[in-house]
Amino acid sequence: MQMRVGKWALAAAALILTAAPLGAQQAPTVTVGGVGYAQWNYNLSGTQHLNAFDVTRTYININAKFSGGVSTRATSDIYRNADGSLAYRLKYGYVAYQPEGRPTTFKLGLVQTPWVSREEDLWEYRMQGPIALDRNKIMTSADFGLSADTRIGDRLELNAAVVNGEGYSKSEGDQRKDFQLRASYRLASSDDTGPYGGLRVSGYAGLGRPTGGGVRDRFIGMLSYRTRQYTVAAEYVSTADSSTATPTPKTTGSLVSAFALYHLPSSKVTLLGRVDLYDPNTDASDDKSTRVIGGASYQLSPNLRLLADVDLLSHEAGDPEVAVDPRQQFLFQAQFSF
Repeated sequence: MQMRVGKWALAAAALILTAAPLGAQQAPTVTVGGVGYAQWNYNLSGTQHLNAFDVTRTYININAKFSGGVSTRATSDIYRNADGSLAYRLKYGYVAYQPEGRPTTFKLGLVQTPWVSREEDLWEYRMQGPIALDRNKIMTSADFGLSADTRIGDRLELNAAVVNGEGYSKSEGDQRKDFQLRASYRLASSDDTGPYGGLRVSGYAGLGRPTGGGVRDRFIGMLSYRTRQYTVAAEYVSTADSSTATPTPKTTGSLVSAFALYHLPSSKVTLLGRVDLYDPNTDASDDKSTRVIGGASYQLSPNLRLLADVDLLSHEAGDPEVAVDPRQQFLFQAQFSF
């Protein structure tokens, strides 16, 4: 009897010791925040000169950090639908793991694609509208898949992903996947020691196949220089697309985008400008478009930024006169965070 009691006591003690670390686990750190974009826009072209207030986007972010290098993120996206209504969808939803002491992070779920979010952070003014790649539907900012990003030394950053390829607003149609890789190398330092500071050369390759077969390839090269006072950047994008499901021959396209930001010394004012030159089919004529953006922003508070700008779009083939024409716009915009 004493032997049996001893065995049970040892088993209970072992169970308690095994369970103790679980009970002592640190509670997750959860943060909730968001950002929204409100605007007033006046169409300078067209016959009706649309005059409208709007909230173009609102994001709600829920982030959680757990012990052992595990974290999660869920971001909801409230946006203006094609029919004019406000709709809700998931923008990001993933679990991340960073091994202790390592510069590498793995993500699984609805993740950021390697390029778009990084260029948005360098541009700083997503409030004005999407970057040229996203605006011309060349690339999406999020997709379902697996990604890994890492640093090698203090100069080279790499980000690779395997994703469905259809973007966060569509489900996968077949077994095909896209492979995406971004590399960024700092050639020289500046007084901006952040992840975008200094003189950097960045490259991207995206190789994919659309649902049903075909080609979906993207290649990007960018040179950027950032200090605390100003940012200048220019990129060249080459695209190749075809479809087997709905037979479409292979077409190649190009995009050149350049932008600059200048923070006025001892001021909360920033001047900005951007030019996008897009040619969706380099073998066709009269299909090129040019977008020019220019304006000034004012950082009213850490949570509120105001922007007045013009957004002027022109087409090589000319533009028909229509009642509501959003090609030429004056905008007063606000970015608010909470």
